[in-house]
Amino acid sequence: MINAIILFILAGIAEIGGGYLIWLWLREGKPAYWGVAGGIALALYGVIATFQSFPSFGRVYAAYGGVFIVLSVLWGWGIDKKTPDLYDWVGAGICIVGVGVMLLGPRQ
Repeated sequence: MINAIILFILAGIAEIGGGYLIWLWLREGKPAYWGVAGGIALALYGVIATFQSFPSFGRVYAAYGGVFIVLSVLWGWGIDKKTPDLYDWVGAGICIVGVGVMLLGPRQ
């Protein structure tokens, strides 16, 4: 399970970081190579996710969506300096509970 968590975090950083670099390039006038680096990071996100050991693409990506939400809140707080409010934390907590149900629920 530790390996899965690490892969979810790495994929999240690649996706959020890649999107952020493209945002900075297109919205804030950073050089084009920031956008290229963002595109590379987004491609890496797609590759990293394939290393998950869960057998179902859909389940991995659905669970990753919950992790992505939590990481996005943390990114906004740490990088953009936008302090999450109570509802951000409650929503992120609900998402993590959903991820746990999806990945750890008993199956036949």
